[in-house]
Amino acid sequence: MKQVDVMGVRVEMPTNKPIVLLRERDGERYVPIWIGAPEATAIAYAQQGVTPPRPLTHDLLVDVVAGLGHTLSSVVITRMEDNIFFAELVVDGDRRISSRSSDAIAVALRADVPIYVDEDVLDSVGVEVPVEEEDEVERFREFLDNVSAEDFETGEEGPPER
Repeated sequence: MKQVDVMGVRVEMPTNKPIVLLRERDGERYVPIWIGAPEATAIAYAQQGVTPPRPLTHDLLVDVVAGLGHTLSSVVITRMEDNIFFAELVVDGDRRISSRSSDAIAVALRADVPIYVDEDVLDSVGVEVPVEEEDEVERFREFLDNVSAEDFETGEEGPPER
């Protein structure tokens, strides 16, 4: 298993689907995971330190685990099957609870626990970006943050010519 950092949530164009981008902490691989809009919002809120007036579901789960006298130790993205990522919440160091990867990431950020990705998952879906290309990755992130569907319109009917 390799520890990863959450680089952020982006919206893929032109499908308008949110992606959470994980980066291998001691390596060059990135793992993009397509997620739902509510989970994207929950992850972005956690990263930005937004505290809602009432607990969101992920906040509630962290509070319930602590309230029952347990500790969330880590989160593990365990496998991918049919383009679906599977994860587990690791409680008290050894108890594993199945979770959607997006929910696990949102909970991990709120509980401030490490996120790991199984080596087999990294090998199969990890995209290598050499360190010298990180500026390019940052420019790409900025592009994703600022691009809109209108940027691709040609003003003509039908798809643009290739």
